[in-house]
Amino acid sequence: MVLDQNEKNKSWLPVITLAIAAFIFNTTEFLPVGLLVDIAASFNMQVAHAGQIMTVYAWAVTLFALPFAMLFARLERRVLLIYVFLVFIISHVFAAFSWSFFSLLLARLGIAASHAVFWAITIPIAIRLAPSGKSAKALSLVVTGSSLAMVLGVPIGTVIGQHFGWRFSFGIIALSATFTLILLVYLLPRLPSYLSGSFSTLPSLLKRPTLIYVYITLALMISAYFTTYTFISPFLQQVGKISSFWTVISLFIIGISGILGGILFAKKSKQYPALLLILPILILLFCAFTLHLASHHIFSTLIISLLWGTAITILAMTLQSKVLETAHDAPDIAMAMFSGVYNIGIGSGALFGGQIILNFGLLYLGYLSSIFIIFALILYFSIGQHLWNKSGSDFSI
Repeated sequence: MVLDQNEKNKSWLPVITLAIAAFIFNTTEFLPVGLLVDIAASFNMQVAHAGQIMTVYAWAVTLFALPFAMLFARLERRVLLIYVFLVFIISHVFAAFSWSFFSLLLARLGIAASHAVFWAITIPIAIRLAPSGKSAKALSLVVTGSSLAMVLGVPIGTVIGQHFGWRFSFGIIALSATFTLILLVYLLPRLPSYLSGSFSTLPSLLKRPTLIYVYITLALMISAYFTTYTFISPFLQQVGKISSFWTVISLFIIGISGILGGILFAKKSKQYPALLLILPILILLFCAFTLHLASHHIFSTLIISLLWGTAITILAMTLQSKVLETAHDAPDIAMAMFSGVYNIGIGSGALFGGQIILNFGLLYLGYLSSIFIIFALILYFSIGQHLWNKSGSDFSI
């Protein structure tokens, strides 16, 4: 009996390590959110223009995701993950020593390339490695790891960057990634590629209405979220007059609420699949409309942060599980498309938010981001509700 329990524990170690890797990858993607003011100052730029670091990164991931997933479709997964980490680490070293904003953008392109492949293969790998019948838990673990990036990675990276310079934060990420790579080399078994899909898979995937609906909803909601989140630090400090300390605490709350969202999804996804789609959308609409007023009081700011982080995590996991269910015959390709669409949303949101700041002002970020959410609601009640119920809701791989 003891041996059986040990074997169970061992089977989770690679999944947990992948969750750690997800933490690192998401930390570096969103770290500029907390350091945007410092990065802009170091290159003598406006914050709205420095926000391009998020847009370029996100759109690069979008461009790289599908072609790279197909290019490396037949490569053994353990070897591929090692290559991904090497590119990731080298690019971070380059970012830490960047001498201009353009060179920093180039370094971020290298990171984006590794990011695109990482998220195309990591969740399918985690599900393969998880004990039988534990697919939802494996997904929850990896997403929780990515949520911890908001809880610990972004706030701690922000504090480090504020005290030692933003370059030091990128150097710390490179070091952390190196240690994680060593763990992965030791723990991961050989993982021959299977069910990865190819160019011939695309027509079939693009003919699945539920899958297309998921991608459109994802693009709209992530665009709405990152219209505001990209500039949340200057928003809270300049509009809400909140100190840098409470700004970091707000980032922490947004992140830790992602863990709450992951727990709720793991427990309730099979019982309330449709509710876990529409309720987060409604909550995010509420947050968008009330963000300006809430930002003038620290208590209400923290409440909105809690609702915001919980809702976006549940929504992302619900849409992600539907992709894996609908495209069970080509999960790597479908997840590459998911990652690409997600990053279209990040880049579009960052770009739209920057334009709002330049043309209207920071305080309108929340109000105008709701445009995307309203379109998502119209889409749900016109065709989404029917597609969701028709396709089946249980998460089973």
